[in-house]
Amino acid sequence: MGTRADFYIGNNEQEPMRWLGSIGWDGDDIPDSIRKATKCKEYEKAVMEFLKGRDDATLPEEGWPWPWDNSKTTDCSYSFFFAQTFQSSYGGAWIRATEKFPSDAEYEKMKTNLPKFLDMKSKKKVQYGKKSGLITIPLGSK
Repeated sequence: MGTRADFYIGNNEQEPMRWLGSIGWDGDDIPDSIRKATKCKEYEKAVMEFLKGRDDATLPEEGWPWPWDNSKTTDCSYSFFFAQTFQSSYGGAWIRATEKFPSDAEYEKMKTNLPKFLDMKSKKKVQYGKKSGLITIPLGSK
């Protein structure tokens, strides 16, 4: 299975959230231009450049690529708000994307600052193949 990632602007509290796109593979390995952005336009440009060169990227006009309804089930989510990039793992607390991710035990204790992700049910268009993050093995016939 791939490490999927969703990219947003906003946090649905102080500012509305907007989905920029998703990837099916290596979602925990994103460029510093995304992690270290300090301006919204800088972040958005970095995300779009990152997505543009990938065959596993899904953009909003292609529909929500996952079988689940929001990013609470996505491996990694990134969003830009408060003039910095934040990351969340499986809907857990937002932490600064420039910080080292805490241990699983420490992260599990972080019950505040939980993301309020967009409901993507109406945009769902599940992807298969390269964009899905699924490894498929064709079975031959005898």
